[in-house]
Amino acid sequence: MRFPICGAAALLLATAALSGAQATAAGHGGHASRAPEPRREAECHTRVLGSHARSDCFNGDSRPDRVQLHVMCARWWDPAMDTAPVTVGPAGHVTLTQRCWLEVRKAWVTHTPG
Repeated sequence: MRFPICGAAALLLATAALSGAQATAAGHGGHASRAPEPRREAECHTRVLGSHARSDCFNGDSRPDRVQLHVMCARWWDPAMDTAPVTVGPAGHVTLTQRCWLEVRKAWVTHTPG
């Protein structure tokens, strides 16, 4: 009596595995789905020299990127400054500059999909 039960269990497992494989192939429409490409931001190199900040940005991605340079000044009475956002197209290059009255405490670039 043990043999028919083991045979039935093996047949049941084989049927479940086969139907799972068919459902997987049917769920993808027979084609392997690709994950969306991760978004890459423009590569920016920022330099500070005294009271001036400069950032050179190159977009190596196929989609545009909007970049903006932000500058925090060292003196409390010197206001922080931001450039207007600029769109960098695919394989494009932009240079952003901003300054403080005396010296720059820090400078950074933000990115937004453009």
